Amino acid sequence: MSTPSPPLTLVAGDGHRYELIARVPAVPQRSLLWLPALGVAARHYLPFAERLAARGIAVFLHEWRGIGASALRAGRHVDWGYRELLADIACSEAAMRTAVPNAGRIVGGHSLGGQLACCHLACRPDAAQALWLVASGAPYWRAFSGPRALALPALYRFLAWLSRVNGALPGRRLGFGGNEARGVIADWTRSGLSGRYCAAGLDLDLDTALHRVDVPVAAAVLVDDWMAPASSLRYLLGKLATPAPTIATFDAQALGIDADHFAWMQRPDTIADWLAQR
Repeated sequence: MSTPSPPLTLVAGDGHRYELIARVPAVPQRSLLWLPALGVAARHYLPFAERLAARGIAVFLHEWRGIGASALRAGRHVDWGYRELLADIACSEAAMRTAVPNAGRIVGGHSLGGQLACCHLACRPDAAQALWLVASGAPYWRAFSGPRALALPALYRFLAWLSRVNGALPGRRLGFGGNEARGVIADWTRSGLSGRYCAAGLDLDLDTALHRVDVPVAAAVLVDDWMAPASSLRYLLGKLATPAPTIATFDAQALGIDADHFAWMQRPDTIADWLAQR
Protein backbone atom coordinates (compact mmCIF):
# COMPACT_ATOMS: atom_id res chain seq x y z
CA MET A 1 0.00 0.00 0.00
CA SER A 2 1.12 3.59 -0.65
CA THR A 3 1.34 6.16 2.08
CA PRO A 4 -0.65 9.34 1.38
CA SER A 5 1.50 12.28 2.36
CA PRO A 6 1.46 16.03 1.82
CA PRO A 7 2.75 17.09 -1.62
CA LEU A 8 6.38 18.08 -1.81
CA THR A 9 6.80 21.83 -2.29
CA LEU A 10 9.53 22.48 -4.85
CA VAL A 11 11.20 25.63 -6.10
CA ALA A 12 12.80 25.61 -9.55
CA GLY A 13 15.99 27.47 -10.35
CA ASP A 14 14.16 30.61 -11.47
CA GLY A 15 11.96 30.71 -8.37
CA HIS A 16 8.91 28.91 -9.79
CA ARG A 17 7.11 27.26 -6.87
CA TYR A 18 4.93 24.19 -7.34
CA GLU A 19 3.92 20.91 -5.72
CA LEU A 20 4.96 17.35 -6.54
CA ILE A 21 2.36 14.75 -5.57
CA ALA A 22 3.84 11.46 -4.37
CA ARG A 23 2.43 8.01 -3.75
CA VAL A 24 5.15 5.82 -2.25
CA PRO A 25 4.69 2.16 -1.26
CA ALA A 26 6.32 0.82 1.88
CA VAL A 27 9.13 -0.84 -0.08
CA PRO A 28 9.37 0.79 -3.51
CA GLN A 29 11.09 -1.29 -6.14
CA ARG A 30 10.91 1.34 -8.87
CA SER A 31 10.08 5.02 -9.10
CA LEU A 32 8.15 6.83 -11.82
CA LEU A 33 8.15 10.52 -12.64
CA TRP A 34 4.86 11.09 -14.50
CA LEU A 35 4.26 14.10 -16.75
CA PRO A 36 0.66 15.12 -17.48
CA ALA A 37 -1.00 16.06 -20.74
CA LEU A 38 -1.14 19.69 -21.80
CA GLY A 39 -3.40 21.66 -19.46
CA VAL A 40 -4.13 18.73 -17.12
CA ALA A 41 -3.44 19.13 -13.40
CA ALA A 42 -1.36 16.45 -11.68
CA ARG A 43 -4.15 15.48 -9.26
CA HIS A 44 -6.16 13.96 -12.11
CA TYR A 45 -3.62 11.11 -12.29
CA LEU A 46 -4.03 10.08 -8.66
CA PRO A 47 -6.03 6.89 -9.48
CA PHE A 48 -3.21 5.90 -11.87
CA ALA A 49 -0.58 6.63 -9.22
CA GLU A 50 -2.45 4.68 -6.54
CA ARG A 51 -2.74 1.63 -8.78
CA LEU A 52 0.96 1.65 -9.61
CA ALA A 53 1.91 2.23 -5.97
CA ALA A 54 -0.08 -0.88 -5.09
CA ARG A 55 2.24 -2.72 -7.50
CA GLY A 56 5.37 -1.50 -5.69
CA ILE A 57 6.12 1.56 -7.83
CA ALA A 58 6.64 4.95 -6.19
CA VAL A 59 4.89 7.53 -8.35
CA PHE A 60 5.61 11.25 -8.46
CA LEU A 61 3.10 13.39 -10.35
CA HIS A 62 4.70 16.45 -11.87
CA GLU A 63 2.78 19.73 -12.14
CA TRP A 64 3.13 21.95 -15.21
CA ARG A 65 3.81 25.65 -14.89
CA GLY A 66 0.56 27.58 -14.94
CA ILE A 67 -1.56 24.56 -13.99
CA GLY A 68 -2.95 23.25 -10.69
CA ALA A 69 -0.63 23.87 -7.75
CA SER A 70 1.83 25.94 -9.78
CA ALA A 71 2.29 29.44 -8.37
CA LEU A 72 2.42 30.92 -11.88
CA ARG A 73 -0.30 31.69 -14.40
CA ALA A 74 0.44 32.47 -18.04
CA GLY A 75 -0.33 35.94 -19.28
CA ARG A 76 0.92 38.82 -21.37
CA HIS A 77 3.67 39.58 -18.85
CA VAL A 78 4.31 36.00 -17.68
CA ASP A 79 5.68 33.62 -20.29
CA TRP A 80 7.78 30.48 -20.60
CA GLY A 81 8.47 27.68 -23.07
CA TYR A 82 9.83 24.16 -23.28
CA ARG A 83 13.18 25.28 -21.85
CA GLU A 84 11.55 26.22 -18.54
CA LEU A 85 9.30 23.15 -18.55
CA LEU A 86 12.35 20.91 -18.97
CA ALA A 87 14.10 22.69 -16.08
CA ASP A 88 11.05 22.04 -13.89
CA ILE A 89 11.06 18.36 -14.87
CA ALA A 90 14.71 18.12 -13.83
CA CYS A 91 13.80 19.70 -10.48
CA SER A 92 11.08 17.07 -9.93
CA GLU A 93 13.43 14.27 -10.93
CA ALA A 94 16.00 15.45 -8.36
CA ALA A 95 13.31 15.46 -5.67
CA MET A 96 12.26 11.93 -6.65
CA ARG A 97 15.85 10.70 -6.43
CA THR A 98 16.13 12.16 -2.93
CA ALA A 99 12.82 10.64 -1.81
CA VAL A 100 13.51 7.11 -3.11
CA PRO A 101 17.27 6.95 -3.77
CA ASN A 102 17.54 3.19 -4.18
CA ALA A 103 14.68 2.58 -6.61
CA GLY A 104 15.14 2.13 -10.35
CA ARG A 105 13.95 5.22 -12.22
CA ILE A 106 11.29 5.50 -14.93
CA VAL A 107 10.10 8.65 -16.65
CA GLY A 108 6.84 8.76 -18.55
CA GLY A 109 3.90 10.80 -19.58
CA HIS A 110 0.56 11.29 -21.23
CA SER A 111 0.27 13.19 -24.52
CA LEU A 112 2.59 16.24 -24.35
CA GLY A 113 3.97 14.73 -21.14
CA GLY A 114 5.23 11.75 -23.11
CA GLN A 115 6.91 14.01 -25.64
CA LEU A 116 8.67 16.00 -22.95
CA ALA A 117 9.63 12.79 -21.13
CA CYS A 118 11.54 11.90 -24.29
CA CYS A 119 13.06 15.38 -24.41
CA HIS A 120 14.04 15.11 -20.73
CA LEU A 121 16.00 11.96 -21.55
CA ALA A 122 17.57 13.76 -24.50
CA CYS A 123 18.80 16.46 -22.09
CA ARG A 124 19.74 14.06 -19.29
CA PRO A 125 20.52 10.56 -20.59
CA ASP A 126 21.01 9.19 -17.06
CA ALA A 127 17.62 10.47 -15.85
CA ALA A 128 15.87 7.10 -16.09
CA GLN A 129 16.34 3.48 -17.09
CA ALA A 130 12.96 3.18 -18.85
CA LEU A 131 10.36 5.29 -20.64
CA TRP A 132 6.57 4.84 -20.38
CA LEU A 133 4.12 6.53 -22.74
CA VAL A 134 0.31 6.57 -22.72
CA ALA A 135 -1.73 8.19 -25.50
CA SER A 136 1.33 10.07 -26.69
CA GLY A 137 2.86 10.88 -30.03
CA ALA A 138 4.46 13.65 -32.03
CA PRO A 139 2.11 16.42 -33.23
CA TYR A 140 3.82 16.56 -36.64
CA TRP A 141 1.05 16.97 -39.19
CA ARG A 142 2.53 14.48 -41.63
CA ALA A 143 2.32 11.78 -38.91
CA PHE A 144 -1.47 11.95 -39.21
CA SER A 145 -3.70 10.85 -42.08
CA GLY A 146 -6.75 11.99 -44.00
CA PRO A 147 -8.45 15.39 -43.83
CA ARG A 148 -7.26 15.95 -40.26
CA ALA A 149 -3.64 15.95 -41.38
CA LEU A 150 -4.35 18.57 -44.02
CA ALA A 151 -6.13 20.78 -41.49
CA LEU A 152 -3.41 20.65 -38.83
CA PRO A 153 -0.92 23.19 -40.30
CA ALA A 154 -3.59 25.90 -40.42
CA LEU A 155 -4.70 25.01 -36.88
CA TYR A 156 -1.14 25.19 -35.53
CA ARG A 157 -0.55 28.58 -37.17
CA PHE A 158 -3.84 29.90 -35.79
CA LEU A 159 -3.07 28.76 -32.22
CA ALA A 160 0.42 30.28 -32.36
CA TRP A 161 -1.02 33.56 -33.67
CA LEU A 162 -3.82 33.61 -31.09
CA SER A 163 -1.43 33.01 -28.20
CA ARG A 164 0.81 35.85 -29.41
CA VAL A 165 -1.93 38.47 -29.81
CA ASN A 166 -3.71 37.41 -26.63
CA GLY A 167 -0.54 37.11 -24.54
CA ALA A 168 -1.35 33.45 -23.76
CA LEU A 169 -3.52 30.75 -25.30
CA PRO A 170 -7.06 30.92 -23.81
CA GLY A 171 -7.30 27.15 -23.78
CA ARG A 172 -10.13 26.96 -21.27
CA ARG A 173 -12.35 28.98 -23.57
CA LEU A 174 -11.27 27.02 -26.62
CA GLY A 175 -11.71 23.65 -24.93
CA PHE A 176 -8.12 22.69 -25.68
CA GLY A 177 -5.48 22.47 -22.94
CA GLY A 178 -5.36 25.08 -20.22
CA ASN A 179 -4.48 28.74 -20.39
CA GLU A 180 -1.08 28.08 -21.91
CA ALA A 181 2.00 30.27 -22.13
CA ARG A 182 2.60 31.57 -25.64
CA GLY A 183 6.18 30.26 -25.49
CA VAL A 184 4.92 26.71 -24.88
CA ILE A 185 2.49 27.03 -27.78
CA ALA A 186 5.27 28.41 -30.01
CA ASP A 187 7.53 25.43 -29.23
CA TRP A 188 4.67 22.95 -29.59
CA THR A 189 3.33 24.29 -32.88
CA ARG A 190 6.87 24.48 -34.27
CA SER A 191 7.24 20.73 -33.75
CA GLY A 192 3.79 20.21 -35.25
CA LEU A 193 4.74 22.06 -38.41
CA SER A 194 8.36 20.94 -38.83
CA GLY A 195 8.44 17.52 -37.18
CA ARG A 196 11.49 18.59 -35.17
CA TYR A 197 11.79 19.27 -31.45
CA CYS A 198 13.50 22.39 -30.20
CA ALA A 199 13.19 24.64 -27.19
CA ALA A 200 13.73 28.35 -27.67
CA GLY A 201 16.76 29.47 -25.66
CA LEU A 202 17.98 25.95 -24.89
CA ASP A 203 21.64 25.35 -25.69
CA LEU A 204 21.02 21.88 -27.09
CA ASP A 205 19.74 20.48 -30.38
CA LEU A 206 16.88 18.45 -28.91
CA ASP A 207 16.06 16.62 -32.10
CA THR A 208 19.63 15.40 -32.54
CA ALA A 209 19.89 14.49 -28.86
CA LEU A 210 16.69 12.42 -29.08
CA HIS A 211 18.46 10.05 -31.47
CA ARG A 212 20.84 9.11 -28.64
CA VAL A 213 18.06 8.07 -26.24
CA ASP A 214 18.28 4.29 -25.84
CA VAL A 215 16.18 2.94 -22.98
CA PRO A 216 13.42 0.30 -22.91
CA VAL A 217 10.12 1.85 -23.98
CA ALA A 218 6.56 0.72 -23.16
CA ALA A 219 3.85 2.65 -24.99
CA ALA A 220 0.06 2.31 -24.82
CA VAL A 221 -2.08 3.30 -27.81
CA LEU A 222 -5.83 3.85 -27.47
CA VAL A 223 -7.93 2.67 -30.40
CA ASP A 224 -10.20 5.72 -30.62
CA ASP A 225 -7.59 8.35 -29.83
CA TRP A 226 -7.47 10.72 -32.81
CA MET A 227 -5.16 13.10 -30.92
CA ALA A 228 -2.35 10.54 -30.60
CA PRO A 229 -2.91 7.80 -33.18
CA ALA A 230 -0.44 4.96 -33.62
CA SER A 231 1.15 6.76 -36.58
CA SER A 232 2.09 9.77 -34.42
CA LEU A 233 3.52 7.46 -31.75
CA ARG A 234 5.63 5.67 -34.35
CA TYR A 235 6.96 9.00 -35.58
CA LEU A 236 7.94 10.00 -32.04
CA LEU A 237 9.56 6.64 -31.29
CA GLY A 238 11.38 6.82 -34.62
CA LYS A 239 13.44 9.66 -33.19
CA LEU A 240 14.84 7.43 -30.42
CA ALA A 241 17.67 4.91 -30.57
CA THR A 242 15.60 2.23 -28.79
CA PRO A 243 15.57 -0.68 -31.26
CA ALA A 244 12.37 -2.48 -30.25
CA PRO A 245 9.87 -0.50 -28.17
CA THR A 246 6.99 -2.46 -26.65
CA ILE A 247 3.66 -1.14 -27.94
CA ALA A 248 0.19 -2.33 -26.91
CA THR A 249 -3.18 -1.19 -28.24
CA PHE A 250 -6.18 -0.95 -25.92
CA ASP A 251 -9.85 -0.81 -26.87
CA ALA A 252 -12.94 0.08 -24.87
CA GLN A 253 -13.60 -3.52 -23.94
CA ALA A 254 -10.14 -3.87 -22.39
CA LEU A 255 -10.36 -0.57 -20.54
CA GLY A 256 -13.98 -0.72 -19.42
CA ILE A 257 -14.40 2.84 -20.70
CA ASP A 258 -14.03 4.72 -23.98
CA ALA A 259 -10.60 4.23 -25.54
CA ASP A 260 -9.99 7.88 -26.28
CA HIS A 261 -7.33 10.41 -25.30
CA PHE A 262 -8.60 11.18 -21.78
CA ALA A 263 -11.20 8.65 -20.62
CA TRP A 264 -8.56 6.07 -19.59
CA MET A 265 -7.60 8.37 -16.68
CA GLN A 266 -10.94 7.57 -15.03
CA ARG A 267 -10.26 3.82 -15.16
CA PRO A 268 -6.49 3.47 -15.40
CA ASP A 269 -6.14 0.00 -13.86
CA THR A 270 -5.70 -1.94 -17.11
CA ILE A 271 -2.99 0.33 -18.44
CA ALA A 272 -1.31 0.70 -15.05
CA ASP A 273 -1.16 -3.08 -14.62
CA TRP A 274 0.24 -3.53 -18.13
CA LEU A 275 2.96 -0.97 -17.49
CA ALA A 276 3.83 -2.46 -14.10
CA GLN A 277 4.51 -5.80 -15.78
CA ARG A 278 7.14 -4.30 -18.10
